[in-house]
Amino acid sequence: MRAINALTAGLLIGVALGLAATPDGRAWLRHPTLLLGGSANASAPPAPTPAPSVVTPAAPAPVAPTVTPLRQRMAAGRLRIGVFGDSMADGLWTALYRDLNGEPGVSVTRFSEVSTGLSRYDYVDIQAKTRRQLDDQPVDVAVLLFGTNDAQGISLDGVVHPFGSDGWKAAYARRVTDLVTLLRSRDVAVYWVGLPRMKRESFDGKMGVINAVVEERMRALGVPWLDTTRITAEADGAYAPYLPDASGRKVLMRANDGIHMSMAGYLRIGKPVAERLRRDAGIGEINAAPAQG
Repeated sequence: MRAINALTAGLLIGVALGLAATPDGRAWLRHPTLLLGGSANASAPPAPTPAPSVVTPAAPAPVAPTVTPLRQRMAAGRLRIGVFGDSMADGLWTALYRDLNGEPGVSVTRFSEVSTGLSRYDYVDIQAKTRRQLDDQPVDVAVLLFGTNDAQGISLDGVVHPFGSDGWKAAYARRVTDLVTLLRSRDVAVYWVGLPRMKRESFDGKMGVINAVVEERMRALGVPWLDTTRITAEADGAYAPYLPDASGRKVLMRANDGIHMSMAGYLRIGKPVAERLRRDAGIGEINAAPAQG
């Protein structure tokens, strides 16, 4: 009986450490329900112990060059938008749903999941998960926002690449490219949304590393990259929980953790995404065009 109690205590301690390993997990420990993301019912296990980066990941796989233009899909009367990512993407989905889901022929579906990311495929393999999601529910457009849980080592080909190392950057770039490749192979147009400015300087620096890797890949692959750092910071680039809205009135844009957004904040980062999709797909133009004859 004493051995069983010791084992139970060990398991409980392990779960608590795992929840503390990611921003989503830490938020779950403080608040059972995340700000817009629903119940945080899972968290990544403790990150593996880094080993020297002695293996350089293979070059990113080639990407299908083109997909069906969004205007062609919209002209056919249907545009299915899917939002993929972590808890930050949950909030982005809410904003895009409010802005676009009421348009004729347009649907906005949430595929994101809290406490997930592109670093820990030993926990949730996003590549395999996305493939299953597309099998179950095809989409025309994928809006992606990953990274708040990704400042961890990446285990690839038997080697753990420490976060921020050259091996880590190459491995992360490979996973980003593989995900875009998968989506394009299903004729899905991809839009990648960057991570916003963060409150804690050290964490903001880590998110900057992730943004830099992803932005480079998106530009190389010809994928629209939608930066959010400028619109989630003061004019001098500094983090600010309150920012002016369209009328100039200061509004709370961030959650207390300094990572996630308030509803106003998600609407702020969602607005340029919705505007880009409207422009690229011609949303509203066809229905608003005057009748001929």
